[in-house]
Amino acid sequence: MKFYSTNNTTTRTSFKDAVFNSMPQDKGLYMPVEIPRLSDKFLSHLDGYTLPEIAFNVAQNLLGDDIPADDLRAIIYDAINFYAPIVPLEDDVFVLELFHGPSLAFKDFGERFMSRVMSYFLQEGEKQLDVLVATSGDTGGAVALGFLGVPNTRVTILYPKGKVSDIQELQLTTNGGNIRALEIAGTFDDCQALVKQAFTDKELNEKFRLTSANSINIARLIPQTFYYFNAYAQLLKRGKSKVIFSVPSGNFGNIGAGLLAWKMGLPVEQFIAATNANDTVPEFLKSGVYAPKPSVATLSNAMDVGNPSNWVRIADMFKGDMNQLKSLITGYSYDDAETLAAIKKVDAEYNYIVCPHTAIAWQALKDYQKAHKDSDATGIFLSTAHPCKFPDVFPDAIAEKIVVPRQVQELEDKPKQSVILGKGFEEFKGWLLANG
Repeated sequence: MKFYSTNNTTTRTSFKDAVFNSMPQDKGLYMPVEIPRLSDKFLSHLDGYTLPEIAFNVAQNLLGDDIPADDLRAIIYDAINFYAPIVPLEDDVFVLELFHGPSLAFKDFGERFMSRVMSYFLQEGEKQLDVLVATSGDTGGAVALGFLGVPNTRVTILYPKGKVSDIQELQLTTNGGNIRALEIAGTFDDCQALVKQAFTDKELNEKFRLTSANSINIARLIPQTFYYFNAYAQLLKRGKSKVIFSVPSGNFGNIGAGLLAWKMGLPVEQFIAATNANDTVPEFLKSGVYAPKPSVATLSNAMDVGNPSNWVRIADMFKGDMNQLKSLITGYSYDDAETLAAIKKVDAEYNYIVCPHTAIAWQALKDYQKAHKDSDATGIFLSTAHPCKFPDVFPDAIAEKIVVPRQVQELEDKPKQSVILGKGFEEFKGWLLANG
């Protein structure tokens, strides 16, 4: 499979080069030249496959012979070695739990797959791979655990100082080894801007072999399609065949993967883009004017993105057909007070605890269903992180019911290792060169 840049559709790049380059020099994002449609036989019998089997079929259709079948199967069975169940809360409301991987966040799907793909493509004696990643919360922890100890790789994680939860920070800063953490005195957008500028800086690219582990990397996007197909497979087992996905959205890689799955033939009735106060996309869906703006801090910090990188991929999938885009995607946004109210409602109504990002997705789904009472589709909202990662968000009565996994408790005994930098590019570049 070949890939092109969203800024120049005539370019052609191999999967290997797209993974290692991460972002084209023209500052677009990589997309597959052809998005294959899966066979009707496979789609109608998804309920007969396991998650790894589904993942292999989807990846093989997308990648073709870029990775031989046996090698691809081995990568997937090693990377996707945890489950992602749909849990019923009502007859037509399910939660897709994506926090059962090592870092307790949905990003384990992308990071574990990508790290193994990169390791597979790296040849002995090649230049060390330097992975730069900006995180607003969960990406960094998943990247750290995905790449920790992978030979010939080094990871530098940029996160906004004071704007991630304590547990998230522990996951970023207690690894050591080939994982480095930088606290940036700014926002996630500032961190992301530094990473993007580094990729187009001639001096840095001459000295380092740079790539990204953010959702701008196509190897992050592909594996996130797996759990959409698998969720639908679980619905089929329950005799349901119409589905709406409500997706907590920040940088729009998660819902972008869902739309890629839809383009491959997954029968989705509607996607709901659920955001916090960083409502660039919901506002666009209402007004038709796409107006990125500086991000603001919220309780759902992993979604604090004012200029979502992956929106260009979504626009590219629709090839300028804004009517089709707006008919398939509905946007909702919520402030912190509404987020906290949703957390309390979910606890009271279902005795179920959701993180703030997940609460927004649940509220958006309920609001959509209320406005579309004639729909017979089942709603699935995505739970993107374990609630233990956001202890300060919850009222005491809810917080005391959260069971903290053992791997989180073990982090508390490890020393923090990080470096504080400002948000200026020259300072960041100087640190990279001095610590190369």
